[in-house]
Amino acid sequence: MAQPTIPLRPTEVTGFGGVAVSPHRLATQAAMTTLARGGNAVDAAIAANAVQGVVAPETCGIGGDLFALVVETETDTPRALNASGRAGSGAARLAEELRRAGADDIPQRHPGAVTVPGCIDGWLELSRTMGRLELGEVLEPAIRLAREGFPASRELAAAFAGRREELKDEPAAADMYPAGRPPLEGERIRRPDLAKTLEAIAERGRSGFYAGNVAEALAAAVDGNITGDDLDRVQADWVEPLGIDVFGHKAWTIPPNSQGYIGLLALGIVERIGLLPPDDPEAWHLAIEAYRLAASDRDDVLADPEAMTVAPSALVSTRRIEELADRYSNERAADVGTARRAGGGTAFMCVTDREGMGVSLIQSNFYGIGSGISVAGAGFLLHDRGRGFTLEEGHPNELAPGKRPLHTLSPTIWTRASGGLSAIIGTRGGFMQPQLIVQLASRVMGHDTDLGRAMAASRWMVPLPRRGAGSRVHVEPGVTDELVDDLGRRGHAVERVEVPQSGWGPMSVIRLSPDGRRTAAADPRVDTASAAVD
Repeated sequence: MAQPTIPLRPTEVTGFGGVAVSPHRLATQAAMTTLARGGNAVDAAIAANAVQGVVAPETCGIGGDLFALVVETETDTPRALNASGRAGSGAARLAEELRRAGADDIPQRHPGAVTVPGCIDGWLELSRTMGRLELGEVLEPAIRLAREGFPASRELAAAFAGRREELKDEPAAADMYPAGRPPLEGERIRRPDLAKTLEAIAERGRSGFYAGNVAEALAAAVDGNITGDDLDRVQADWVEPLGIDVFGHKAWTIPPNSQGYIGLLALGIVERIGLLPPDDPEAWHLAIEAYRLAASDRDDVLADPEAMTVAPSALVSTRRIEELADRYSNERAADVGTARRAGGGTAFMCVTDREGMGVSLIQSNFYGIGSGISVAGAGFLLHDRGRGFTLEEGHPNELAPGKRPLHTLSPTIWTRASGGLSAIIGTRGGFMQPQLIVQLASRVMGHDTDLGRAMAASRWMVPLPRRGAGSRVHVEPGVTDELVDDLGRRGHAVERVEVPQSGWGPMSVIRLSPDGRRTAAADPRVDTASAAVD
């Protein structure tokens, strides 16, 4: 049986120079321009992220959070940066008010949904410790595009059309509604207030965002839930990365409060059971079950690491892999799950430079545009990462001051057993990120499938596992009746989707050969996604 594929052609490039992949061609262009100016991969990744937030605010922006993995030249273990923000000082009061009102979850457009944005602290820390250029030079492409304008993409137009009634009167969203209507695809959008904020960050660093007028407007926007003292606390921390040996490589991700461990754990289960040819129906069953087993207790255990009852390293231990592999049946889908929440509005970008530094960077608003709460006069909307908390009293992930919430962002970076950077893989997709990584990494790292074919392979998606709900699987076009029937016999309820799913990506990947050749691919499911090499 032939491997299921979708009728799309991915963007694939190869060469020996610097490489960048992002969800938007203007972001990729900014990364390549920065490399050409003498910047390194860190500088280029920040430049790409800044532009992505300007031209695709439905995915990310300076009102959101950031995680990054960086492999420096001649090193094998990445540095891991957690720049996810903490809940404000008013979090306990807000949690109690919501519980008294009978709420089960934190509403999207609510001060409790907004934690201190970590993105700018992430940029500053990356630039300070590992960058080569001045931050002002790195941010110049984003500032120019915000001031001079850019064409609205199909995704941007659709996202702001979908939330028009909610956002049309928000000061920071006014640029997205020329003449009071959503933008048309290709229409020029200018964001002058955001340009001023980015200029302030370039000139004054942290005080350009976390102090002064921007900080005051941010605190006011969330009714004082976030205070000046909260904003004074730096949100970026270097942390110990999580890693496992799999497919003859070392796979790395961000530790909790990130859910990245799920993808690594699932890949470990796949290898433990035995990697199968990607066109084998059991390979699909195995990958689906590995993810469902790995994700089954996510919402029970995942939280701010200081509040967790399980050591982060234990989540990907050999013992844990073996325990879950023992629960696998090649005949029947398992009854697993406690998970409760979905969502996603994220951008993943990856860069390597000529010297061999690699960056895996992911940045997010969470639910698409985020909370929809704007910072007046500053030109940006705030994320809603606080919705990753629970209101359940006593839970490790309970909303409380100073805590980081459960986070979906799941970047990966891969090194060779013999040493050196091997690959960078990541995606948007909220809770789906680990399962998308399992699919692509199994093909690329497990089977050494060329990137174009791996990107074109049809994907599956399963909702977060819920005990007693059985296994529901959605599959893209290209999947044969034979494969659907086989999954059905193994206990999966399969539903076809009619078109390739832009929300199941875009994935970005860079692969490095031992001889120094770099190959990169952008996901064809999003028409703005691009890859480039110098």
